[in-house]
Amino acid sequence: MVAELNGIGMTSRRTRMRLIQRLRESGITDEQVLQAISDIPRHIFLDEALSHRAYEDTSLPIGYSQTLSQPYIVALMTESLMRHKPTKVLELGTGSGYQTAILARLVDQVFSVERIKPLQDRARDRLRQLGLRNALLKHADGGMGWPDQGPFDGILVTAAPREIPQELKDQLADGGVIIAPIGEESQMLVEVVREGDRFETRDIAPVRFVPLLGGVVR
Repeated sequence: MVAELNGIGMTSRRTRMRLIQRLRESGITDEQVLQAISDIPRHIFLDEALSHRAYEDTSLPIGYSQTLSQPYIVALMTESLMRHKPTKVLELGTGSGYQTAILARLVDQVFSVERIKPLQDRARDRLRQLGLRNALLKHADGGMGWPDQGPFDGILVTAAPREIPQELKDQLADGGVIIAPIGEESQMLVEVVREGDRFETRDIAPVRFVPLLGGVVR
């Protein structure tokens, strides 16, 4: 169990190192991001039947019509966020908890919101297994963010709204950044930086995410 959790088996270590090499070849250069992805055992965030595919560079189902994002997309979003050196980050869409774990290795505080309670419960257990105690989870409508804990100097959105909700912009600190996919049929990963009352948007890459939905599931 310890070997499986820590990912120190030889097969797991070799496949993980191959994934890191593929991420480098795809243009990911932030060594801290790559180290976090290397350190976090992706296989524990999947059902056992899919764990053998954990270190493929592909998205995988986690139930409730949700997915564990492709490692390259996780790396790209995290690298884009970390360029702004955030210390207090809001994540919308905890999902499996994998992206949450990566963030928790890189920033001081992570506040993660998930609308599907069973997914959140599993994610909490996995984060506890890994000893990551700087991530606080909340079961709520993700589109509303977590205003009681704001402002945040980084917001990472793991599902696609048609546009960035104003509620999220209001929770972003001056100089802070939102990394989010936006759009419906055609989606673009964007970086939104707050400068006073202005929000500057820059396109990062075309992506495909599940839509950001309102309401909660118990």
